[in-house]
Parts: sequence; C-alpha cells; structure tokens
Amino acid sequence: MSPFAATASGASVRVRVTPRAGRSSLTGVRDDVLLVRLAAPPVEGAANEALVELVSRTFGVPRRAVTITAGERSRTKRVEILGAGADSLNTRLGGLLGG
Repeated sequence: MSPFAATASGASVRVRVTPRAGRSSLTGVRDDVLLVRLAAPPVEGAANEALVELVSRTFGVPRRAVTITAGERSRTKRVEILGAGADSLNTRLGGLLGG
C-alpha cells in the first residue's frame, strides 16, 4: 500500500473519487490508487474543491500545496502535494487506514 510517489517538488497520488457520498472520507487503497468518497456533487468544480480540502486537512498541508494536475473532469485524478515527502504521506496514510 504505497499510493504516494515522490516528485521533484513533493509527492503525487492517483485518486479515485466517488462523489455524492454521505460524507467525505478516505476509504482505502486499491492497486496503488487512493479511494476517496466526497459529499460534494461533481458540478461546477465542487467535488474538486472538496477533494483539495480533504487532502489538505487529512495530511496537514496547506490548501495551496494541493493541486489536481490531471483528471479534473474524471473520477480518476492525479493530485500533487507540494513540499511533502512520499514516505511521510504513506506512513500517515497507513496510520489513518489502520495498516
């Protein structure tokens, strides 16, 4: 379970989004893709904003450090987190998911 990969400026992760969920949360990892449920609908960027907020809050990084770099209109996205190490993010994720 290591969805985060190191980049020159921080770390990136592939994310699979399920919009219109009961509440926003991380639900697990499958095939090195982070599974995320979002309460927001996929309308006018609301789900993308909710994703940025959830990643920022969950991993303790500023919102400005989280960017969707691919898949803005898709359920599968690539998210970059500037200034964060892939190893530390993977460790934190393991603690959150109990693994």
